Amino acid sequence: MSLLEVRDLAVSYDGRRAVEGISLTVEPGEVVAVVGESGSGKTTTAHAVIGLLPANATVDGGHILLGGADLATWPARRMESVRGAQIGLIPQDPGNSLDPVKTIGTQIGEVLRIHKRGDRRAIRGRVLDLLARVGLPDPEARARQYPHQLSGGMRQRVLIAIAIALEPRLIIADEPTSALDVTVQRRILDLIDDLRAESGTALLLVTHDLGVAASRSDRLVVMKDGRIEEQGPTAAVLSSPQARYTERLLHDAPALSAAPFRDPPEPAAGPAITVRDLVKEFRLGRQPFRAVDGVSFEVARGTTHALVGESGSGKTTTARMVVRFEEPTSGTVSIAGAGEGRGFRRQVQLVHQNPYGSLDPRQQIADIVEEPLRNFRLGDRAARRERVLDLLDRVALPRDVRTRRPGELSGGQRQRVAIARALAAGPEVLVLDEAVSALDVTVQAQILGLLEELQRDLGLTYLFISHDLAVVRQISHTVSVMNKGTIVEAGTTREVFTAPRHDYTRELLAAIPEPVQ
Repeated sequence: MSLLEVRDLAVSYDGRRAVEGISLTVEPGEVVAVVGESGSGKTTTAHAVIGLLPANATVDGGHILLGGADLATWPARRMESVRGAQIGLIPQDPGNSLDPVKTIGTQIGEVLRIHKRGDRRAIRGRVLDLLARVGLPDPEARARQYPHQLSGGMRQRVLIAIAIALEPRLIIADEPTSALDVTVQRRILDLIDDLRAESGTALLLVTHDLGVAASRSDRLVVMKDGRIEEQGPTAAVLSSPQARYTERLLHDAPALSAAPFRDPPEPAAGPAITVRDLVKEFRLGRQPFRAVDGVSFEVARGTTHALVGESGSGKTTTARMVVRFEEPTSGTVSIAGAGEGRGFRRQVQLVHQNPYGSLDPRQQIADIVEEPLRNFRLGDRAARRERVLDLLDRVALPRDVRTRRPGELSGGQRQRVAIARALAAGPEVLVLDEAVSALDVTVQAQILGLLEELQRDLGLTYLFISHDLAVVRQISHTVSVMNKGTIVEAGTTREVFTAPRHDYTRELLAAIPEPVQ
């Protein structure tokens, strides 16, 4: 008998069908990865299994069998005895999944108290054991800390500790590493693998990251529009996909694709961006903290230069100084052809990471894209309206989106709007700060393709900030690797990726997920 068997599951939100008759199994000790784009139904399926669907969701049919018991028929109160004890959950966002006003020890101990697993002393001992087991140093100190005092990777380890506290037979991991740097991601996935091997726990891994699914799962379940397109042993699906949609996902996944390197073109007259000995210090108490320490690089006109590194490496602070959102403590940034003040803003534009937070939800798309034209007094009303339509065409958006608001668009469409707005005033330099990290692989591939096309057509220069080396390999001509505020290695992307010289670069490259053989 399978540990988990989902049969013909159907789920709706406010009467709109989100999952349509899906069936899958998870065997004891097995890792099953459910993959697909946003809206495919993968998270809905996982939440239905653990009984955490929102209030506007209904299970319209099917069975969820855990060891023979049909959880689909259980009321919410009865499901409380299953959550934690038999099914653990590792949620996606460690920043939003922990209570900011409770200590780490209190939050881990809560699941033990709810299920009456010992007195106060026994629970405290178990909490410290769990913190040690998930690899957090000094468990006594960590138990007294609050979530904001821990890094993203440490918070994710806390969520894992909560998920394994009662040694469940099945763990559901819902995008457990999507917000983490590649090296932290590898450590978290290694930890989950180790814990699973120790206890024989099965894992249902929900992810849009094909690289992670390919490297960590025994079987793949591919979902699209609430249905299963394909499922089978991971190696078989990767080597011989049967569904066209699966082929497209595999083709678009940067970690799995064999896209050629983008060798730099012949250099034009002078660099577009010149950064010399850049230093940025922040005052933390009495001691200054040097976030950027002597950074120098050049970006040739019409090329893409990537700054890569983990969170805290200084790459985003460097980017903010390039676009003059931060003043350097010392050093210089020069943008060829850019003047001062408003003239600089016309020539250098920033595309943010989050397409959901960078657009005004109250404005129509036409007004958002037109705003730079109004600010710089470019053209009359009719000319601006025509420019907006041209920009929508340029970023492959239908013209009828101009009357919509951001909330009516997908994440990929919103990022296209952000790029159209950045292009409106005719800049020569775009700084892209993790501009595709929040997107599904197929949408990500579309945006990367769009950026390459715009660069060819308009001669744009990009400074591309990312922690995703698979994406950097695909989009950039040259790269600088940052660690603790300094550049530890730089060169063409081909040189850095094929013959890394620094141990830190080698560690980053080794953390890129590789498919199972």
